[in-house]
Amino acid sequence: MTEEFSDIPLFMEQMAESIRKTTGQLDKSQTSAFFQRMLAAKRVYVAGAGRSGLIARAFAMRLLHLGFDVYVVGETVTPALQPGDTLVVFSGSGETHTMATFCSTVRDLGGRICLITASPDSTISRVADCVVNLGDLTGYYRGDTSTFEERQVTGQYRSAASAFAPLGTLFETLALVFSDAVISALMEAKKEGAPELKGRLTNME
Repeated sequence: MTEEFSDIPLFMEQMAESIRKTTGQLDKSQTSAFFQRMLAAKRVYVAGAGRSGLIARAFAMRLLHLGFDVYVVGETVTPALQPGDTLVVFSGSGETHTMATFCSTVRDLGGRICLITASPDSTISRVADCVVNLGDLTGYYRGDTSTFEERQVTGQYRSAASAFAPLGTLFETLALVFSDAVISALMEAKKEGAPELKGRLTNME
């Protein structure tokens, strides 16, 4: 049992190393295009399925704190999308049926689509106006079963059923870090600090 728990800091280090590696591989033209789209957006809608949906909601909350007109797709109070509005989709695979359907509808309505993904060659990426590829270091979205990432970081070989960042975990972690970094950049661009954000926090709790 002691050995099992001793691996937790190791896994945290592996995730931190993956974040550093992804940061170095990001296409700055992609991140810049996304940032400019956020600055120019009239209204922002966010969407994602499963855990990616939780990341999308976290991003929406921070955009709200920054003063953006932002909505979560699927909520009962989400208004009709208008031409020029922007949809931000978080989808590691870029193939989730419901997300692809949302994107098709937004395209028909004259909206703009931004995709945060690990699969730049996907159904959603082909209809998106801007795509930010966070990479697929674990090979999950390519169907890889190797433990390359873990072997590279630790120099050790573990079983093919590695416990490191199972399923889409790494993408979701990267998506959260990336979206929070975007918020930091938007704060600088809008000349807003923590006091301004704090003033928009809910006051009913």
